[in-house]
Amino acid sequence: MEEPRHRLQRAREAAGFSSPTEAARAFKGLLGKDLLISNENGNRPISRKAAEKYAEAFGVRAGWILYGESENLERSDIDVPLVSMVSATNLRDQDGVSEHEIIRRIKVGELPKGDWVALQVEGDSMNRIAPDGAIILVDRSDDVLLDGRYYVFVLDGGAATFKMYRRASNGYPNRMVPYSTNPDHMAIPADRDDLYVFGRVKRIIQDV
Repeated sequence: MEEPRHRLQRAREAAGFSSPTEAARAFKGLLGKDLLISNENGNRPISRKAAEKYAEAFGVRAGWILYGESENLERSDIDVPLVSMVSATNLRDQDGVSEHEIIRRIKVGELPKGDWVALQVEGDSMNRIAPDGAIILVDRSDDVLLDGRYYVFVLDGGAATFKMYRRASNGYPNRMVPYSTNPDHMAIPADRDDLYVFGRVKRIIQDV
């Protein structure tokens, strides 16, 4: 019989994270590695509060994790168009991706419903989770800014940028921050009129 811990593991894997450690690293501040491991191996029961955090991170419902309520993961194999960062800038005023903007299509398994676009990472500003050349999968239908999540932002007259969003705290304003081993990268204020949220990054694909 499937238990909550089994559904939690399925949700984490379907979201693109191969291990609890990887998921906790990606959602630092939301998920605790030790608790996630304990919840998945059954050493600790999953509380409602924890289930809500997992649901937010992995794109499912807390009730499904806890009770198996009538929700499947609503995921399927999707051909996602890979476009350039320059094209992402141009797409802010378009409903969809034009064929001439598509570099190629990538078949991705078990994605939840969304308006998906793939982008190839350029540079090392996010190399702790997505090194240069990695492919990020962006859901354009999800533009609600949540603290500690990853997004592609577009600035008027400028290029698209992949960053983590951090809410104002400890005297710092709302900001887009790098997640990099390179200390030269700086945070960018997020409270600006020319900022457009292209979408939320929900999966990262990279060769090892």
